[in-house]
Amino acid sequence: MKYRSVFRPGLFENNVFVVTGGGSGIGRCIAHELASLGARIALIGRTREKLERVREELGADDRLVMTHACDLRNEEAVVAAVSAVLRWAGRINGPVNNAGGQFPSELKNLSLNGWNAVIANNMTATFLMSREGYRQWMCEHGGSIVNIGADWELGMPGMGHNGAARAGQCNFTMTASVEWAHAGVRVNHVVPGFIASSGLDTYPEHAHEVLRNVRSHVPLKRHGNESEVSAAVAFLLSEAASYITGASIRIDGGLHNNSRSSFYEVPDHSRSIPYSGFPLYRPPSVLASDHSAG
Repeated sequence: MKYRSVFRPGLFENNVFVVTGGGSGIGRCIAHELASLGARIALIGRTREKLERVREELGADDRLVMTHACDLRNEEAVVAAVSAVLRWAGRINGPVNNAGGQFPSELKNLSLNGWNAVIANNMTATFLMSREGYRQWMCEHGGSIVNIGADWELGMPGMGHNGAARAGQCNFTMTASVEWAHAGVRVNHVVPGFIASSGLDTYPEHAHEVLRNVRSHVPLKRHGNESEVSAAVAFLLSEAASYITGASIRIDGGLHNNSRSSFYEVPDHSRSIPYSGFPLYRPPSVLASDHSAG
């Protein structure tokens, strides 16, 4: 079965996109959608086996898909990765900075190593991949960068390291959108809420009940799915978004707008119809009993 994108066939023909963290979850879905629209895809991440599985799913055609395993927190590794993509494809229309990682922890219990790891995973990796894409190709040819972040604006109690990293990532997006505009490079930010992706299965067991019950706080009364994030990414990469840069788009079912509400409770309902174009999508096991997911 083919990916059922809402966008026209061939939209990204002759385009080359780098998808970091493309071996699973949202990154995997983004890779499938962009490939279904005619793009060539460079999958970059830490685990070669995961990247190769996605390459096989996409047809294993070396002309259309490449994989490159590296540590995106390491400057030399990212420089080499971007160079490898350019040797393979001769161009980069844009990186999708999806790779990241975090874990629940109160600040008082957080080690410096844990703090540094999350800052590096979620902010430094975005900076390095964006900078190298710009330096090595887009500064002369233009392009579009999309950074996948998280909603940090109200703080992030219980994951302060991630909130700090995502705030920095968002600020980087806004700054780069101005500094690189003269080169024809757009830089935007997608902010997923609670998405029923495989990443939820990496959270410790004590967080599972929170993940399952979050729908009660979401005005659309369900988790989002990977396709709903991917569609926003595809839009921002497309020519339809040619006058959008430095923007943050939330895909969160209205959660942010309900977070300050003290005098209104959204009635329970099942009126929000999910969009899922990815035939290989499976809800994470942590939500197996939650029929609202996807």
